[in-house]
Amino acid sequence: MIIIDDKYISDELVEEQFVCNLSACKGACCVAGDCGAPLDKAETKTLKKIYPQIKSYLRPEGIEEIERTGTNTTDKEYGYVTPIVNNGICAYASVDANGIVGCGIEKAYNDGVIDFKKPVSCHLYPIRITKYESFEAVNYDRWDICKPACKNGKALKVPVYRFLKEAIIRKYGTEFYEVLDKIATKKY
Repeated sequence: MIIIDDKYISDELVEEQFVCNLSACKGACCVAGDCGAPLDKAETKTLKKIYPQIKSYLRPEGIEEIERTGTNTTDKEYGYVTPIVNNGICAYASVDANGIVGCGIEKAYNDGVIDFKKPVSCHLYPIRITKYESFEAVNYDRWDICKPACKNGKALKVPVYRFLKEAIIRKYGTEFYEVLDKIATKKY
């Protein structure tokens, strides 16, 4: 385990390899699961604010679900989450011509329409953060749908934390990432 400030980081973030392979998984992480993506309170306000700007990037079913339930819902385990359609696909998902599921929020961001990339829990995946009273546990979340990403990561020799450099910096800052990288490089 690596400890930086009050963050307890699983060794698996350094030991395991991971690089998304969307042509193989088709964006299954936006479809599978029993709830939407975890959100923090600030993100719930952001989603409400940007919804009119991103609406055109979403599927009709997603729009219908958001307008029925709101820009976020709640889950017993995760708290605030994105709404999902028919107990499956995220309401904010879009599907391209090749059947690959992506994030409508991120597409709007990439087009310069908004300045919010997507929920940080999505950006960080397969890292999941659990907050406790005095610390945060930063863990690697194994999921069968990500087997192609694990295989791709092994072939490219890219540790989970390096693949998620941008997301980790977004969540914890550049200094945090640099300390993590220095420890990981020295320790492993």
